[in-house]
Amino acid sequence: MTLPQTALLALAVGLVIGVGLSLLLVWAYRARARIADETSLVVPDGVTAVLRSMDDAACVVDASGLVLAVSKAAARFGIRVGAPLENPELRQLLRSVRSEGGSHTESMRITRGGLSLDPRLVSARASAISPRMSLLIIRDVTEQERLDQMRRDFVANTSHELKTPVGAVTLLAEAIESAADDPAQVRHFATRISAEATRLGQLTGRIMSLSRLQADDTLTDARHVSIDEVIASSIEAHVVQADSAGVELARGGDRGVWVHGDPQILIEAFGNLIANAIVYSPRGSRVGVGVKADAGVVEVAVSDQGIGISEGDRERIFERFYRADEARSRRTGGTGLGLSIVKHATQRHGGEVTLWSRPGRGSTFTIRLPRIDAPEGIEDDKKSKKKRERKAAKAAARVRNGENA
Repeated sequence: MTLPQTALLALAVGLVIGVGLSLLLVWAYRARARIADETSLVVPDGVTAVLRSMDDAACVVDASGLVLAVSKAAARFGIRVGAPLENPELRQLLRSVRSEGGSHTESMRITRGGLSLDPRLVSARASAISPRMSLLIIRDVTEQERLDQMRRDFVANTSHELKTPVGAVTLLAEAIESAADDPAQVRHFATRISAEATRLGQLTGRIMSLSRLQADDTLTDARHVSIDEVIASSIEAHVVQADSAGVELARGGDRGVWVHGDPQILIEAFGNLIANAIVYSPRGSRVGVGVKADAGVVEVAVSDQGIGISEGDRERIFERFYRADEARSRRTGGTGLGLSIVKHATQRHGGEVTLWSRPGRGSTFTIRLPRIDAPEGIEDDKKSKKKRERKAAKAAARVRNGENA
């Protein structure tokens, strides 16, 4: 081959290579632009706006598992824009949607923020929104599961608790029938039936009270409530119980304190604490009810000198049907609902209840409630009442001294 021919061949090869490289570069740039367009255009403004308004964790994910857009709540599960979706179960759910189409929903437990602690039960729904993009919505149903379990436990525990007095009444009725010719036995069994009926009435009444407290977060009969009157009513309702148990009831602390709430609910709550304190106090001891008022809070503490509560029981003492001393509660007719009613009644009034206890030294339950100012006219009424009391005392003194009133 001559030199000119070789040069022409080299020039032709160079032109082919140059054109090929140019075409390759053009194709690469177009492919890159197409991918960029797909990642930006497949997430429409409407989808992004919906994500911003969602309370649930949600995100748009591409075929490689890269997160392109998220809702605000997605951060709770460690899902961020520009990062890959790390959870293998969620990735498998997305793969199923891409291969089969449509939408899939699964329940699973996943961790939040990449932590191994605090696994959450979620309902995850994946839907295909384009050939390359999928929408993933993660709804946290952990609290719903807990509430459902609480309802199931409540029904099961209630059924179990009701069986005991109902069964006892049935057996006692059969015993009365068989002892119809023995008046003494009939009277004995009738007394037992009356006790079981009282226990059944208390149990059903407290179940209804607890159900009402849990049914609604609002107070239907809220008004200005005098803590003095509430405590006086609560103590008065348990004077007979205290006398029978040989326990002294004492009231101390601040006076003239007011809260906003339902007086009947508060009377029941304080009454439950006083009743429990009496039951678990030895004969000859004292149950004290003390009031302490700060700027915006009133604390009502019910203290006893009883057997106390162990540390393990203190963690569960406010659970429904939980009894720290099962045998003693059975003997005294305890329902295991009193402290649960106290907790829910306090929360309904925007407060909290705390416990201090030491085995062998006694227990103190303290209810903290928001304090309000006394209603208008109360101070004037108090002054008038004191004047009337002083005038009556002077009159009584003159009568005792033989003077004319």
